[in-house]
Amino acid sequence: MTVTRAELQAIDLFDDVPEEQLDAWLDALAERRLVPGDEIIRHGARTEAFTLLLDGRLDGYLRKDGREEHDHYHQAPTWLGAMSTLTGDESIVTIRATEPSRVAQVPADRFRELLFATPVAFQRVMRTFRPVLSRFSAMESQREKLAALGQMSAGLAHELNNPAAAAKRSAQALGDALDSINTVMASFVASGVERAEAAALVALQQEALARAAAATPRDALGAADAEDAMGELLERHGIGDAWRLAEPLAAAGLDTAWLEEVQRLSGAAFPAAVEWVATSLTARSLADDLREATGRMSRLVGAIKAYTYMDQAALQEVDIHDGLEATLVILAHKLKHTRIKVVREYGDDVPRVCVYGSELNQVWTNLLDNAIDALGEEGTITVATACWRGTGVEVAISDDGPGIPEDVQRRVFDPFFTTKGVGAGTGLG
Repeated sequence: MTVTRAELQAIDLFDDVPEEQLDAWLDALAERRLVPGDEIIRHGARTEAFTLLLDGRLDGYLRKDGREEHDHYHQAPTWLGAMSTLTGDESIVTIRATEPSRVAQVPADRFRELLFATPVAFQRVMRTFRPVLSRFSAMESQREKLAALGQMSAGLAHELNNPAAAAKRSAQALGDALDSINTVMASFVASGVERAEAAALVALQQEALARAAAATPRDALGAADAEDAMGELLERHGIGDAWRLAEPLAAAGLDTAWLEEVQRLSGAAFPAAVEWVATSLTARSLADDLREATGRMSRLVGAIKAYTYMDQAALQEVDIHDGLEATLVILAHKLKHTRIKVVREYGDDVPRVCVYGSELNQVWTNLLDNAIDALGEEGTITVATACWRGTGVEVAISDDGPGIPEDVQRRVFDPFFTTKGVGAGTGLG
């Protein structure tokens, strides 16, 4: 059986095409019969022919994260494959028969000749391109956003987990320290420490806390030596568990004179007095750790709110630097285990601009994330801003990595083009 002029006229591509032009198409067509499972277009392969579906049904499938998912179908009479046949690009879909079908195909080179020689069909193909390309672009953009969101969520969860775990440990240890202080206070009462001596001991405790707050942090070796010296001093004064009390007392820079004054004032309660001061120092240190951990969590949450413009209007006047800084905080988990340096060259006269802040932050995310990926373990990312024509802002994000290979530079803005594997990267956004 051969393809007839009536079959071509039943396909909307050929509406109003003159008969003499239809005859040229008929001469170029090669008929083919398909059984369920036969492929006419394969994902990742170049489309060698334009296809007319005369009878039956064909289904289209997209690959997402290594899986094939049903996306659309073609029911006869119709046409397909024009986009990839014209461009010569690799197909982004696989199309196969799901029931016995009959198609007619035109080789790619001959299809281009015929299409340009048939103005009515050419205009119809061009009009069809726009919504199809927009749909696939939107789908790819959504995939990129979801991939970026997944990576970002994992990173933020890791960043939040560290201070949250530290806060939990500090809170538990702080509770134990407070219980110990209460026990020591009971020992004071039982030992008969007088009011005057108790007041002097409180003064010594406050001195120890002040010295701890003002102490300059030592390096690891210096801290270990100081703890050993304090431990020996405590043992000479008959203090049990010297190893446990030595660290906070040594960190505060306390000495023999301070310790002997405590012994003179406390008498029989000397061990309890030393433990009381050591535990007070530990409690203060734990409170500082707790404050730092919760502060870190608060700053992360604040950065997330600033990044997403939570509870704010989508379109508003913003400081570009705020968005850049929030984005750098969000991406900190990718930088912390590298030797990548971020250099900020912010202009002083940069005006506020009216933008969709959350969407603009996605642009910064994609550019910075790509720069980090390009650098790997070491390099420099430079973020520069400047006033542009009085009321605008110019933002430049650069890195000293290998750059884009010359052979792919011309394609970086092509729809769906990427040099990365499936599921990797965030695209151009």
